[in-house]
Amino acid sequence: QVQLVESGGGLVQAGDSLRLSCAASRRTFSNYAMGWFRQAPGKEREFVAAVSWSRGSTSYADSVKGRFTITRDAAKNTVYLQMNSLKPPDTAVYFCAMSRGTYTYTRKADYDYWGQGTQVTVSS
Repeated sequence: QVQLVESGGGLVQAGDSLRLSCAASRRTFSNYAMGWFRQAPGKEREFVAAVSWSRGSTSYADSVKGRFTITRDAAKNTVYLQMNSLKPPDTAVYFCAMSRGTYTYTRKADYDYWGQGTQVTVSS
């Protein structure tokens, strides 16, 4: 079983930056993908960004393009989400996820493991 642990959430003001981290308990597959999703109160969990571990290719939701950057550190089995120019609509619980596939999937159903989430709150 793979465990994913997120960290780095918090309360910030509009325009500020945050970096989320997600550490995997162990490396289990030679090729896989990792993604970030978020869920605001009363809304569905939505895709934010994903990275293909072996290729390093990335994918982003339109709402975060140009502001968020997903990166990975293979040595640490860790994926990061750098969030700049944060806005109040970015307020949500952010979840890290791992897929046994190799593409930058955008659907929740394509991910096999999930973290517990970390709260990000952006005040205006």
